[in-house]
Amino acid sequence: MIELGHRTTGEPDGGPPVVLLHALGSSARTWADLAKRLPRHSVALDLRGHGTSPHTDDYTFTAMADDVLHFMDRHGHDTVDLVGHSLGGAVAMHVAMKAPDRVRLMVVEDIAPPPHERTEPIEVPAAPPEPVDFDWAVVHTVKHLVRTPDPTWWAGLPRIPADTLWLAGGQGSHVDQGRLREAAQLMPTATVVEIPVGHRIHSEAPDDFAAVVVPFLSRAAS
Repeated sequence: MIELGHRTTGEPDGGPPVVLLHALGSSARTWADLAKRLPRHSVALDLRGHGTSPHTDDYTFTAMADDVLHFMDRHGHDTVDLVGHSLGGAVAMHVAMKAPDRVRLMVVEDIAPPPHERTEPIEVPAAPPEPVDFDWAVVHTVKHLVRTPDPTWWAGLPRIPADTLWLAGGQGSHVDQGRLREAAQLMPTATVVEIPVGHRIHSEAPDDFAAVVVPFLSRAAS
């Protein structure tokens, strides 16, 4: 099991922390603005292959979810609240399916539920000549996973007890917004809020993002 790099904001207060999970090709740094706005202790993780975390030969959602659970165990977090963007949201969902009693609530930002039928593969470009802050092999794996049907994932949605806020990027996003809403409707307690600025909501509209997310997390913590 690998040890994930991470950034903490705020002092532990005895309650569950907010664990922040970034998108493909990003890192814990992307959550700096939101972390400062949260009235709670938060931990932003570098997923495997990103930022300060080790590179490996396994970049599946399952492996990344196991990393998060291992981090929780190592740091004594019995339960957490999860916030995930895109890839991070997919990882958060897998954590909630593997260990539903350890996730109190989730925020998933414009994630792409797996298709019901196999879609055409896309050609992943070669790694850019300039250095990047992540392992390019992650791109190959994730681009394949998000185009692969996963009936088990869909069957697991009704068994996630955590209150879940789904943020949708609207027509400007490359994510299938209809499939996103379909997935949310299968969960016991889920709400969809659209902020129509595209896929990177927390970066493109940080004030609007925080205006929805911070009260959601604060209300759940009370």
